[in-house]
Amino acid sequence: MSGAVSTITDDQFSAEVLEGEKPVIVDFWAAWCPPCRVMDPLMAQLADERPDLHFVKIDVDSNQRTSAQYGVLSMPTLLVFRAGQEVLRLVGSRPKQRLVDELEAAIGPRAVTVATA
Repeated sequence: MSGAVSTITDDQFSAEVLEGEKPVIVDFWAAWCPPCRVMDPLMAQLADERPDLHFVKIDVDSNQRTSAQYGVLSMPTLLVFRAGQEVLRLVGSRPKQRLVDELEAAIGPRAVTVATA
């Protein structure tokens, strides 16, 4: 689903993130976290711009098992997974261009699809 950031739970993490076909950006967030609120519209913009990636968010207060498993102690924390493996960890909010640059360094620029007749 292009342009959408899905909200997932501990129980959905494996299927949505570890077994996903696309690289997955996981936003570990909390409702009480002001920097998380800053990142929320940025993540939605990136989800719209990068349909080749899957964007999900997980509330650390409601989903402590996954947060503990991945050692998430600060919010927001973005984990990037490719083929079920963590390839990048970003802690704290950041400007959009910096985030784009960091994502591209880890997983590459957006794939260009050429339609064939």
